[in-house]
This record gives sequence, structure tokens and C-alpha cells, in this order.
Amino acid sequence: MTKLTLGSHPFLLGFDQLERLVERTAKTGNDGYPPFNIEQSSENAYRITLAVAGFAEDDLSITVEDRQLVIRGRQKEEADGRVFLHRGIAGRQFQRSFVLAEGVDVAGAVLENGLLHIDLLRSVPEKVVRMIKINQSQEAEQ
Repeated sequence: MTKLTLGSHPFLLGFDQLERLVERTAKTGNDGYPPFNIEQSSENAYRITLAVAGFAEDDLSITVEDRQLVIRGRQKEEADGRVFLHRGIAGRQFQRSFVLAEGVDVAGAVLENGLLHIDLLRSVPEKVVRMIKINQSQEAEQ
């Protein structure tokens, strides 16, 4: 008995990329740092908020490649001679990834009060109805 995968199901034509997308999402093993929220701000708008206290704007980078939003943070080491008796504020580097659906684009990002807000917009495609003409086969014409 052959196992049908998502991309090979006969009713899901052209969805073979969906299976690769699910696999890629499963491989992004995030460790929970930094914590984040995802909220829907309107019918076609979303906002991802990451808690990045202690990171400056220059310490953060946001890229989109192959429908994947990647946020990286790396703080510069301060060599000012401070001696910590306890260091409980996380300042380690991180990478957080989110897979974006087709038609979802990054509208902008803002850093305020230790929170990085990334706004996303989903473009609504026009609903187009197209009639397909049925041609006679060449055997019927002969």
C-alpha cells in the first residue's frame, strides 16, 4: 500500500510546495527566545511583536527571503570594565523565523520600549471568473 503525501494527493494539484513549506517550518527549531506575540489588527493586517529589551536598532536585522521572514539580533559586547555579580538579563544573539503565506508582505517595522513591532499586510487578489472554451477533438472533425 502506498502512502499518499500532501503534495501527491490527486485533488491537490499544484500544492507540492505546501509540503516543503510545512517541513521547512518544522525545522525552524525556535527555543522560545525572544518571546513574541502575533495579533490580527484588521481583516488583512497582522502584527508580530518581539520582546527585544536591551537590543538597539543597529543590533537587529529583518530580512525576507523565499517567503520566510527572519529576524536576527546580536548585541555588541561592551568592554567597559563592568563586573557582573549576577547577569539575569538575556543579551544573547537570536534568530526567529516566520513563514509568510503567498500575498503577505512586510509593511514596516518599529522598535519602541524594548518591543519590535513588524506589520504585515495581506493583499487581496481580485476575484476573476474565466470561461474556458471547449474545443472539439480532431477525431470528431474528420
